[in-house]
Amino acid sequence: MTDNPNPPLKPILEAALLAAGPLTIEVLQGLFTEAEPPSRSILRAVLTELQQDCVERGIELIETAMGFRFQTKANLTPWLKRLYTERPPRYSRALLETLAIIAYRQPITRQEIETIRGISVSTDIIKKLQDYNWIRVLAHR
Repeated sequence: MTDNPNPPLKPILEAALLAAGPLTIEVLQGLFTEAEPPSRSILRAVLTELQQDCVERGIELIETAMGFRFQTKANLTPWLKRLYTERPPRYSRALLETLAIIAYRQPITRQEIETIRGISVSTDIIKKLQDYNWIRVLAHR
């Protein structure tokens, strides 16, 4: 492989940003191993060109606190959300039994729930119900 004295900056930067995600100017300068890497101003100019190239595309080049990155445009969100269908959560029988007892006999203590069910109530079940905001602790007996 030969070192090109003037590598094509635009495709190299575009590929690096697509492959690696947010990259700072310093990291982008580090991609070039020749004696004198492109200056910050040249890299900024090429990045500005890339931003202009994306005006009519579905992606955009933005600068964040972590560096430059490509992302999809916000106005395309309704179509992109269809790619990620959300499955409804599956609830265990124990969780549903506990919830039914709480709903029917509220206010209720954990000990009373365990007496009705005839089995101990898992801490995970109570925590999950609290995380869903389906129950809350009002007082302690």
